[in-house]
Amino acid sequence: MPPADQTLPAPGRLLPGLLGLLAAVLIALAGPARAETVTVFAAASMTSVLDALAPAYQARTGVRVVTSYAGSSALAKQVVAGAPADVLISANPRWMDHVQEKGALVPGTRRDLAGNALVLIAPAGTTWTLAVGAGFPLAEHLGTGRLAMGDPDHVPAGIYGKAALEHLGVWARVRGRVAPMANVRAALALVERGEAPAGIVYRTDAAITPRVRVVDAFPPDSHPPIRYPAALVAGHDRQAARDFLAHLFSAEAAAVFRRFGFTPAPAAP
Repeated sequence: MPPADQTLPAPGRLLPGLLGLLAAVLIALAGPARAETVTVFAAASMTSVLDALAPAYQARTGVRVVTSYAGSSALAKQVVAGAPADVLISANPRWMDHVQEKGALVPGTRRDLAGNALVLIAPAGTTWTLAVGAGFPLAEHLGTGRLAMGDPDHVPAGIYGKAALEHLGVWARVRGRVAPMANVRAALALVERGEAPAGIVYRTDAAITPRVRVVDAFPPDSHPPIRYPAALVAGHDRQAARDFLAHLFSAEAAAVFRRFGFTPAPAAP
């Protein structure tokens, strides 16, 4: 029993208080509403620029941007197989063509996002020089080592690299000396570690690390133009995804692309 100078609250007054307390507990347990998420599958060479763009976009809009990086061939196959991507950015139009032919893109959303250049790199501590041009002696400069590059049968950077070497009349002498990697960042890492005396990567990849140096750039006409098409993935046509794709073509994003060495596409009209 309560002390004589205290009385229990009436049941009618107790119930609203208990209900209010219960509601507060449930709200606290539930936490804030889950933020909307946009999942972006992007070529490995887009890592630095998207890692800079995504947090700023999330801070401004509240939309969480989740990125997955790999070689364009692997990403294309995953999207066609039904991987849960909202936006796809390829480093090669051919792989985007493949996805489009399979009906895995939202019609009318594909546009070229950016351009890049191809360079020959070496570990930072080396001093040899070589001018990239017709018949240049790349094989001789490899010594007993291998040429690091994306897999020339599947990886866009490797496909561009092979095309350039063929155009310059050098491919036949180095084709047996290639270390084919799963993506361009893996080729970059091989040269960074000094495990390959030379490599072929994008200009933007060479710019992100002090552990490699650019020996020379490949002539732009030695390979097809390096273009990065972007599009919405079929079955994931949500407003949040459309908004982020549009943001990639904005003037704000173009400034970030330029900062990382890309040539941004013109802003949408």
